Amino acid sequence: MNRIPVITVDGPSGVGKGMVTRWLAQRTGFHRLDSGALYRILALAAANSVDLDNHAAVAALASGLKIEFVGTSEDDEAILVGGQDWTREVRAETTGALASRIAVSPEVRAALLQRQKDFRVAPGLIADGRDMGTVVFTDARLKLFLDASPEERADRRLKQLSKAGIAANFATLCEEIRARDARDRSRSVAPLKPADDAYLIDTTGLSPEAVLAKVEALSVAAGF
Repeated sequence: MNRIPVITVDGPSGVGKGMVTRWLAQRTGFHRLDSGALYRILALAAANSVDLDNHAAVAALASGLKIEFVGTSEDDEAILVGGQDWTREVRAETTGALASRIAVSPEVRAALLQRQKDFRVAPGLIADGRDMGTVVFTDARLKLFLDASPEERADRRLKQLSKAGIAANFATLCEEIRARDARDRSRSVAPLKPADDAYLIDTTGLSPEAVLAKVEALSVAAGF
């Protein structure tokens, strides 16, 4: 068993995983992995060079991507790929749809699995994703699974995009979220679901402070 501690925070998009994992990383001093960003980065890189439905070709690109996460808050966080800032493109709603398409591929998931495990370095790791607790870090000391209604998540996403100066439509966002959820929850490889030993937190209608209070109580109980 790996002695480097891990806390996993799984769940669909728009439930507050980023907020929770950034807070946990600051609280513990652990490193942070945004595994969803890895799929988004690979999808973007592949869309510019190969057919996304050619999963072998997409998977082959994974090992050559130099990826860095910098910053400690949502405002100063940046995603660097090959030294270039891809943050805006990676966070775009359309990129999330592309990532969901390639995430169903066993070849792609296998290609990114070791890259994710390599983020586990001292003093510890906070891992944000969809299968962190069920597949990648099954021995994590604390596993959380966040969820929220599609309407709540669409509203949050609309506000986030508006703040970034990106136009979006609430109804369209709802439809995209439901479609992505269906793909993620029904895929044959690593479907989106809570680990058997995960703590479930429904963030619908909760303030950020209320969510973090629940997370703090669970993390303290787990010895963090």
